[in-house]
Amino acid sequence: MAAVQPLAFRWGIISTGNIAAAFVKDLLVDPKTRGVDDIVHKVVAVGSRSVDKAEQFIDKYAAGDKTIKAYGTYEEVYKDENVDAIYIGTPHTYHYENALDAIKAKKHVLCEKPVTLNSAELRSLIAAAKEHDVFFMEAMWTRFQPLSLEVKKIIDEGTLGAPIVLHADLSGNFDMNNIPKTHRILDPALGGGALLDLGPYPLVWAIMALYEHPANNAQKPSHISGAMLNTALTNVDSSTAFTLTFSPSSGSSLAAQAILSCSITLNAPDPGVTIRFEKGTIKIEPPIYCPKTFTVQYHDKAGKTVREDKRTINFVGSGWHFEADEVARCVRDGKKESALWGHDKSLLEIGIFDEVRKQGGYTFPQGVEKVT
Repeated sequence: MAAVQPLAFRWGIISTGNIAAAFVKDLLVDPKTRGVDDIVHKVVAVGSRSVDKAEQFIDKYAAGDKTIKAYGTYEEVYKDENVDAIYIGTPHTYHYENALDAIKAKKHVLCEKPVTLNSAELRSLIAAAKEHDVFFMEAMWTRFQPLSLEVKKIIDEGTLGAPIVLHADLSGNFDMNNIPKTHRILDPALGGGALLDLGPYPLVWAIMALYEHPANNAQKPSHISGAMLNTALTNVDSSTAFTLTFSPSSGSSLAAQAILSCSITLNAPDPGVTIRFEKGTIKIEPPIYCPKTFTVQYHDKAGKTVREDKRTINFVGSGWHFEADEVARCVRDGKKESALWGHDKSLLEIGIFDEVRKQGGYTFPQGVEKVT
């Protein structure tokens, strides 16, 4: 019996920045190195502001593969009949426009986080994806990585009891006093600030551990509290802290809190995530967007650690290919959203960010939000 050939899934890349480069390099990693034999990723088109920039990107990150089309516009990538799915790696404020154009061209879409600036934009994209019958997902790559899957398994199996408190922080020192105010992290016209750029990562751990917990039954937080420290440079948030409370209700028996923070003025703490349970603790070492090491502590009734299990999970590549595998399999199987990171979780994420920005007094300049 002949062996089944893997699906050759063909990608069009929108933008030629650092994130797009990281994604493409991982697409080209041999999938067998991560135990995948049903999918092979192919980059078939790259769109940039000029053909020359697209060609430079292909030369640098795709080994100069001459079969890859270099386009000087994004529209040409959307129209390319050889493209199965579009990866969007542009700045936050362009996600809505780029994703909508790709969806209207009937392309499947993987769009970087945060997928939109607000909930109204996201609802509009989800409606468009349904109208045009295409797969659409936010590129929450952390959710698909091996360590995340292993930690999720430990949480859900119940050995540690129920989760009670989660602390998570992602910070990065951008040296904001010595970079131009037009830098993406400082410019409100680009959706700058800590929350939208770094906030998805502490939040994804809260969603995995609490929102997705079997006892929660997919109930949204009963209360959201947020505070922002806005920089006088441009009024974007330099540090943000927000708390999610999950209270027992008719649909949920979970009683837990997530205390989350992010900052563009500090380096990341270690551990980056601490999840405290009735019978133990899970500590995750940074970087929390792509961690390789975690520790599980088992406690006695007095809270003393009686056993500790430290694990490191390595793989070839930088961790972006796992979400690409998910997209390819969903499209192959006729699914329009992922079971692991579906539209409900992106809507929850952006809804939380909307509320935290409201409480923190951070509004975007007029016209930045395309749907309100």
